[in-house]
Amino acid sequence: MEVLKEKVEEEEEAERAERGEKMMRPMEVRKEETIMTQEMLRDLERKLSKIEVSIPEKPSTFTKDAIDISKLPLSYQSNTPKEEHLLQVADNFSRQYSHLCPDRVPLFLHPVNECEVPKFVSTTIRPTLMPYPELYNWDTCAQFVSDFLYAVPLPDPLKPPSYLYSSTTVLKYQKGNCFDFSTLLCSMLIGAGYDAYCVYGYGSQDLCHMDLTREVCPLTVKPKEMVKEEEKAPPKKYAVKPPRDLTSRFEQEQEIKRQEAIKAEEERRLKQEEERLVEQESAKTDPLHGLRVHSWVLVLSGKREVPESFFIDPFTGRSYSTQDDHFLGIESLWNHKNYWVNMQDCWNCCKDLVFDLGDPVRWEYLLLGTDKPLLSLTEEEDDGTNDDDDVENLGKEDEDKSFDMPCSWVEQIEISPEAFETRCPNGKKVIQYKRAKLEKWAPYLNNNGLVCRLTTYEDLECTKTLEIKEWFQNREDMLELKHINKVTGLNIDYFKPGHPQALRVHSYTSMQPEMDRVMEFYETARVDGLIKREETPRTMTEYYQGRPDLLSYRHVNFGPRIKKLALNSAESNPRPVVKITERFFRNPAKPADEDVAERVFLILDERIQLRYHCREDRITASKREFLWRTEGDSKGNKIIMTPDMCLSFEVEPMEHTKKLLYQPEAMMKLKNEEKLSRHQAWESELEVLEILKLREEEEAAHALTISIYDTKRNEKSKEYREAMERVMHEEHLWQVEAQLDYLAPFLAQLPPGEKLTRWQAVRLKDECLSDFKQRLIDKANLIQARFEKETQELQKQQQWYQENQVTLTPEDEDLYLSYCSQAMFRIRILEQRLNRHKELAPLKYLALEEKLYKDPRLVELLKVFV
Repeated sequence: MEVLKEKVEEEEEAERAERGEKMMRPMEVRKEETIMTQEMLRDLERKLSKIEVSIPEKPSTFTKDAIDISKLPLSYQSNTPKEEHLLQVADNFSRQYSHLCPDRVPLFLHPVNECEVPKFVSTTIRPTLMPYPELYNWDTCAQFVSDFLYAVPLPDPLKPPSYLYSSTTVLKYQKGNCFDFSTLLCSMLIGAGYDAYCVYGYGSQDLCHMDLTREVCPLTVKPKEMVKEEEKAPPKKYAVKPPRDLTSRFEQEQEIKRQEAIKAEEERRLKQEEERLVEQESAKTDPLHGLRVHSWVLVLSGKREVPESFFIDPFTGRSYSTQDDHFLGIESLWNHKNYWVNMQDCWNCCKDLVFDLGDPVRWEYLLLGTDKPLLSLTEEEDDGTNDDDDVENLGKEDEDKSFDMPCSWVEQIEISPEAFETRCPNGKKVIQYKRAKLEKWAPYLNNNGLVCRLTTYEDLECTKTLEIKEWFQNREDMLELKHINKVTGLNIDYFKPGHPQALRVHSYTSMQPEMDRVMEFYETARVDGLIKREETPRTMTEYYQGRPDLLSYRHVNFGPRIKKLALNSAESNPRPVVKITERFFRNPAKPADEDVAERVFLILDERIQLRYHCREDRITASKREFLWRTEGDSKGNKIIMTPDMCLSFEVEPMEHTKKLLYQPEAMMKLKNEEKLSRHQAWESELEVLEILKLREEEEAAHALTISIYDTKRNEKSKEYREAMERVMHEEHLWQVEAQLDYLAPFLAQLPPGEKLTRWQAVRLKDECLSDFKQRLIDKANLIQARFEKETQELQKQQQWYQENQVTLTPEDEDLYLSYCSQAMFRIRILEQRLNRHKELAPLKYLALEEKLYKDPRLVELLKVFV
């Protein structure tokens, strides 16, 4: 029993142990898996920590490593002895300047170029006159530089750059800092004849960063209209006096005061609103105000009829006064001839600076060889300084210290026609102004010919669009400008001369017919002399000029269109005409009482009203009104014209008396003219529909015109040129082959395409050799004939000399001896040519015979004879 109990206890312990192992085993596995996971995470973190991701920053400028200096000229890679001497002079000047002005920043004298070679800043300027007439003036030249280059900020806003690249490199890569911009612009302006200088100084934050968000776009500024005072006609002697003014002066004065008070209140409110907006728009105070380095261009007055000196910011191409607050100080300036350091105080920015570069007190120059004259001394200061020794010593010192500026090391600045046409980098540029955005494109970059777009906004955040102006070029429909008003929905299209319908301006809110629109035309391009057409859903007004019938105005009133069962268009179902009003210019060939000034056709009322021109000596005009009806009544009886059917008012009834016969004739004539006017009104409606349809097609196609001289874009011209070049090349090859092919004249005698026979080959060879032999003989005979002719002429002159030897003057003997010398020279040359020809002729004959036997066209046929 005890043994059995022990076995049972052992089995129970084994079961418990097994259950414990089963319970412990998952826990160990989980622990091992957790340890492995942690190791994997640590390993992953360790590997990820080794991976570094750096966000590439926008390059501030193009680096010298990106420039291929192997193709640059030698002047870029080294300095001449004169340039080395200039660098030594500049270093000496810089040391003296630092010693005398220790509180001033170092001068910007000789930065390194793209080849790491130090170059003096004046030699980097290369005066160049561009071959494009658009670049002859400073404004278009500055705007081109501003559009053509991409502006990058300085690496350090407090220091000038350490590099100053050549203008050719800047133009090639189309980017640069303010110093690169100024150097290029100054080179172009000096080449165009302006007195321009590069300036190294300090500018505002907006100027340095090319931030125009607080500037008004120049395209939004309307030019001031010059109001011309109308010349008052002299009063006539017998003119009617105007009625007496019975208004109260006190009330007028009170009204004027009230209007002035309202105006002052409005101005005060606008000023407060403007100040509030200025405070709202003003940025935070710049901590680097007055320390930001900038470069711009100074243009002095004098040359090119410049009346007053001014600054040009090369980033924007805009001109500024020398008193502008954007320019905070000047350290130095230079041109292609000299370098000047500003010695004036800039506590008041540039407003108090005097730009007299010949004043050595205000401007310290580097070289003596300057074109700016020094200030002349007064008579008192000049006393005692005219000693001969001092003058000689001064002249020697100037002669010793004078040094001319070396020539520019930069190559000739060139801009290709393609680059000049493209202008902006990649053909597009966007400028953000105050409540406006200006976009520019190169011609032919957009399919619709869009080259410029100006979008104006209502708010400063530029979220609410007010209007859009788009400029176009090279459009077949001659569209030049499109003005879209987003508030009113009014669209105005402006066209250049040449539109198929002679359109000049088209104002509309919708392209649907019978809507409000205004069309203006080029009257010289139209036969009917139409100037302007205004249309509303119920009216149409037209203005004319230069017509033979002297019509100047036509106003048509339409009634509601009659509804028809069939779905007809406006062409087949025109609007009914209710009233037509026409006005005419004065016809001097007719009396004023017979010259119609205005006529009105009241179609529904069956009336016609006429108003004549007023005579100069009268204040009223004659009038007539015709009441016409149908020719028969309801029973078919013919209506007879009665005097009450014509009502008239005559200014001078005794001068012009009309018979009763005049009325029916005038009535019939007016009825015919009414039909003609209604027909012209219907034609005007059709023309409007035609113009609208044409405009929809033009907007859908927006085709562009390409000049025949633009061979790159004009496919027809390009294909024609390539075909002509191909034909010329083939003709040249044919001529070369014809000149080298000695069998060509003989093969041309045979039928084309026929295979040669052995007999024909032998005949060709014999004919070719005989022809060549004859040409050799002819050449020898020609040389012999010229030899004999020269000999005969010499013998004649010798005979003449023997006969007249006694009477000849020394001048005649000299002429005779000179002629004999020249004649003997020609005779010897001809003799040598003939002897050489005799020696080479057999060799040439044998060489031709050998070529004929080896010719691939005859070699198989002449093997038997070899």
